[in-house]
Amino acid sequence: MKKILLACSSGMSTSLLVTKMEEYAKSIGDEVKIWAVGQDQAKKEMEEAHVVLIGPQMSFLKSEMQKEAQEYGIQVDVIDMVAYGMADGKKAYEQALSLMGD
Repeated sequence: MKKILLACSSGMSTSLLVTKMEEYAKSIGDEVKIWAVGQDQAKKEMEEAHVVLIGPQMSFLKSEMQKEAQEYGIQVDVIDMVAYGMADGKKAYEQALSLMGD
């Protein structure tokens, strides 16, 4: 099972994207756990994830989050702005997969 953590300022703005990513993953037969949390909670929950995607509005936190994630051997990246704005679950999911090396 692939585990993808999305982080944004409050955890609310990414909820639609989580739904779209789950729908796409299911359509291609992938078993996933995708969840969204606020930036403070993300540091506590990243050890459970295989990859962390952060909202574009938090791009300034990428290096800080990546340092934290190194402890768990996972990648952190900013969600593609177009995918985020369009709630493009396929594009965001494929971004996560590429970071995991899948």
